Amino acid sequence: MQLDHLVINTGLGMDGAAAIFADLGFHLTPRGHHSLGSINHLMMDPVSYLELVGVPATGKQRQDVLDSPIGLSGLVFRSEDAGATYARLRSEGFDPQEPILLERPVDVEGTQQMARFHNVRMTFAEFPVGRVYFCQHLTPELVWRDEWLDHPNGFRGITSMTLHSPDPAAEAARYAMLAEGRAERRGDGWAVIGTGFDMMIRQGADAFTDATLTFDGVERIAARASASDAATWQEAGEGAGILTIASLGVTLRCQSARPAAA
Repeated sequence: MQLDHLVINTGLGMDGAAAIFADLGFHLTPRGHHSLGSINHLMMDPVSYLELVGVPATGKQRQDVLDSPIGLSGLVFRSEDAGATYARLRSEGFDPQEPILLERPVDVEGTQQMARFHNVRMTFAEFPVGRVYFCQHLTPELVWRDEWLDHPNGFRGITSMTLHSPDPAAEAARYAMLAEGRAERRGDGWAVIGTGFDMMIRQGADAFTDATLTFDGVERIAARASASDAATWQEAGEGAGILTIASLGVTLRCQSARPAAA
C-alpha cells in the first residue's frame, strides 16, 4: 500500500482555501484546471502530496467534487498500471469503475505541457467514507518538480490518516485487501499498514477525520497557525501539535521529523 495523495475538497471556495494554506507556509503549485471540470493546487512532498480540489465558479463543473463534503474527502493510492489495478480489484471481488484519463496543462519554464493521469475509482456503495481511488501518473516529471518541494513551514510528508467506520475490523480488512496493505489491531481501533503511510480506523459514522503531516520542526507551522485568523493550533506534546481549519472542517496532526531531545 502506497499513498499517492490526500484530497481536501474546497467546493466553490478555492480562492479562500488556497490563501489559508499559503499563509500557513505551504508552497502551493500553480492552479491546475482538469479536463473533467475541476481545479486544484498541490502541496508536494518527495513521494506524495496534499491536494486542494474544487470547481470553477463558471463553466464545466465536476459532479463528483460537487457531491463530496467540504474538507478531507479523498484517499488516493498509487498505481503503476491502472489497467492491471482494475483487473486485480475485479478479481478480488471489488466493483471499481473502469480506468479514466484525466489531464491538466502545466506551465514548465514558460512552456505549457499536459500532465496526464489514469484513475481507477471505487464506488461510494463500496466505500461510503468518501472518494477512494487509485492514480497512475503518466507524466510524473510534470508533478514532482524540485521547485515545488520547498515549503516555508518545513512540510515534509504525510504519514497517516484516520477514518471512522461502523465496523472498523471489517473495514480494515477491506482496505488491506484493496490497497495490498496489512491490517492489525491497535489500541481502540484497527491499523492498515503500508509503505511509509498508515491508516487508523476507529468506530463511528463513515468519515475521514484527520491526517498526520511531518515537518522539519513544528515551530514554523505553529507560529503561522497561531498568527492566522483562519486556523487554530493546539500543542500536543513535544514536537507535535494539532492544526484545525474550521472553515474547511480540516484537522491536521503535525509532527516534527527531528528526533526528540534526550
